[in-house]
Order: sequence, then C-alpha cells, then structure tokens
Amino acid sequence: MQKLSSAMIATTLIASASFNLEDYVKKDLIRNPQIKVKGVELIEKRPLKNLKNWTAYLFVMDLVIRGKEDKYPETILVNEKEGLVSMDLYDFKNHKLIKNDIRPKMDASYYDKSHLVAGKEDAKHKIVVFSDPQCPFCQRYVPPIYDAVKKHPDTFALYYYHMPLTRIHPVSGILTRVMEVLQKQGKMDDAMKMYKLNINIRETNETKVLAAIKKQFNLDIKKEDIDKEEIKKAIASDKDKGNHIMLRGTPTIYIDGEFQKDPKSYQKYLKK
Repeated sequence: MQKLSSAMIATTLIASASFNLEDYVKKDLIRNPQIKVKGVELIEKRPLKNLKNWTAYLFVMDLVIRGKEDKYPETILVNEKEGLVSMDLYDFKNHKLIKNDIRPKMDASYYDKSHLVAGKEDAKHKIVVFSDPQCPFCQRYVPPIYDAVKKHPDTFALYYYHMPLTRIHPVSGILTRVMEVLQKQGKMDDAMKMYKLNINIRETNETKVLAAIKKQFNLDIKKEDIDKEEIKKAIASDKDKGNHIMLRGTPTIYIDGEFQKDPKSYQKYLKK
C-alpha cells in the first residue's frame, strides 16, 4: 500500500487548542511545501475504549505530490481535552502500537455482486480480499483462499478487489487490468493465473506483459481491452474502496465485516 514517507508528514506530538481535522492536516500534518492538500474526508471518528479522552480519527487525504494526485488513508489519535494530537501511541503493557488495531467497519456495499468471484451470494460467511497478484504475501495466501471458497461454496462467498501496489511492483498496474478483463468475462480461474506469472516486477510495457501472459498461459488478451476506460475506472474504484477501509498493505482480508490479522483465519470455518 502506498504510504507517505516520514519526510512528508509531521510525526511528533503537538499541542492544539481546538482541534479541526482539515486545518490540522493542512497546517501541521503535511509540512512539505511540495505537497498540496486538495481535500480531507473523515471516514470514522472512534473513541478509544482503554484510553480516556483519546479519539481515533480515520480519514483520507487527497494530495498532489510532484504533480500527481493520489489519495492516502491515515489515522491519528486526538486528545481534545489536553489539546494533543499523536500519529500513534505505544501500549508498553501489551508491547504493541495502538493504531495497528484500529480499523474502520466494513459496510454491506463491499458485498457487490460484480466483485463476487467464487462461492454463493447467500453463503454462511462473506470474505472480502484486497490483493495484488505480484505481492509475495498475496501469492502465498490468496490463491488458497480462492480454492477453498470454490470447494465450499455454501460456506463462503468471496468478494475480490484489486489493489495494485505500483510503487513497489509497477507491473501490477497492467496485471490487475488484465484480471479485471478476465473477471468481467467470467474467467476468474484464468485471472488467478496472474499470481503465477513469471515476469519482472518493474515491467511497464503492456505489449511485453501481454506477450508473457500469452506465452505462459495461452491467454490472448488484447491491449485495447485492458486500455478501456471502464476497466481503468473499475481499478480506480477498487483502490478507492481500499482507502475507505484504511488499507495499509496486501493482502487485506475481512470475514463477515471483521478485519483478519491472520490470512489463514478462514480455515477455522472449515472445521465446523
């Protein structure tokens, strides 16, 4: 997941007489003059149960960095009574950062039929996955989830969202569009083959990528198909959905609306 470097944002504890999220982002959080804040969208405001007077603000920043506009999810911790704002707090009793456990609730809009790639819509459990086919962790965990759902369609419904991490492996920008084309054609088995594609992660030449797919999997994907505006909009929509659950990396997995720290947590439902 794309993140801002420490050079781009303020990370120290600061005092604030009266807290206003957008003012804080524009005046204190983003201190790099090369970054323009176009807007700030509050996703959720949640009191912290075990920290009196502290509230978590979950929001998305619309930023322009070096002429390129992008959205960045962020979470800050605010104590309005004391006039304090912090990027995070460390729980030394439990040896963990507080922010790691703060995730927004997933609403029913994520169970969109166009994203249902395996299992039955009325299955007992709904799995939502945000993934990048070139992410090593995704390659390890996502195909087994897909296979398990196909074998147990009454137990699981799998909703798949694309989250290409193009700053880490640029080729994913092309591969996710290929997957979206195949997904719209009802060929999810073929789409999942992108997890096994042997290719340079920095490759950005569409012709070379499509040729590799043809050679390795005998799938004839046309350049004009992946360049269609509807395909690009679908990927952009998936990324926006990821921002609204404060996605911090891939794979990100939810089961029945709850974030899963363990990507294998779905297996417990197979034992019942």
